[in-house]
Amino acid sequence: MRVDDTIIDFSLVRRLVAAQFPRWADLPVVPVRSAGTANAMFRLGADLAVRLPRIAGAAQDVDKEHTWLPRLAPRLPVPVPVPLVKGAPGEGYPWGWSVYRWLDGENPRPHLAAAPGTGQEALARDLAAFAAALHRADPAGGPPSYRSEPLAERDAVTRAALAELRDVVDVVDTGAATAVWEAALAAPPWPGPPVWIHADLQPGNVLTSGGRLSAVIDFGCLGLGDPAVDLIAAWYLLPATARPVFRTALAADGAAWARGRGWALSVALLELRAYRETNPVMAAVARHVVRELLATSS
Repeated sequence: MRVDDTIIDFSLVRRLVAAQFPRWADLPVVPVRSAGTANAMFRLGADLAVRLPRIAGAAQDVDKEHTWLPRLAPRLPVPVPVPLVKGAPGEGYPWGWSVYRWLDGENPRPHLAAAPGTGQEALARDLAAFAAALHRADPAGGPPSYRSEPLAERDAVTRAALAELRDVVDVVDTGAATAVWEAALAAPPWPGPPVWIHADLQPGNVLTSGGRLSAVIDFGCLGLGDPAVDLIAAWYLLPATARPVFRTALAADGAAWARGRGWALSVALLELRAYRETNPVMAAVARHVVRELLATSS
């Protein structure tokens, strides 16, 4: 991993920590394997984690997370990565970075299921409780989410991704996908003011333990928007059998559910187009989501 001419590795992390937070200088540094594309993560000792942006867009999120996660964390039912300290550019690395408490758990892997998933109603309730609590948080002063735009503003890029993938990926039934997308565009918009949304509830951004949600760990898309964006969790994280539990717990009406399906489809198509040759894990998750969306009418 590189930023400009700087290699992002354990040696860089060790130098940054020693220079700026010498109390942790003797702790071991170990890279964390991840399919994420925006940040590099390293364990620092047994209880800490260092997170360094890999791209300029992620670097812009550092201040947002330091400002808002400490305020939102007490209102959420599961742990989130509240920053302990913010590091400064140095050692050739150009951006701010963060140290957090390490949160235990595993990323769910619904895209690797050998057969259609069953159960997971408890996880569905946990995800709904998290989303509902976040949506209730006071939005005063909050920034717009990375995914705050109306679905109609994604029409051109979504159709372009679908057209590009038509002859490349056999999982995309163009007619069925277009029908899902057009139903989402036709759905009534969110009638209320923007609320806090996570906007990226997918496997790499949550942790589970014993089949339950144990933490939500990536808030790069955090901000204000349509709560239907968080319904993407229904297809990214849950089997079809658990989706009704999730939908009921969030009291998502037909319009919200249609918009949620549209968001899930658009995000998955754009991820599949971007990562099908460069990031096998992200591409596999996106393929799984498209299959799930097109396998049922809801």
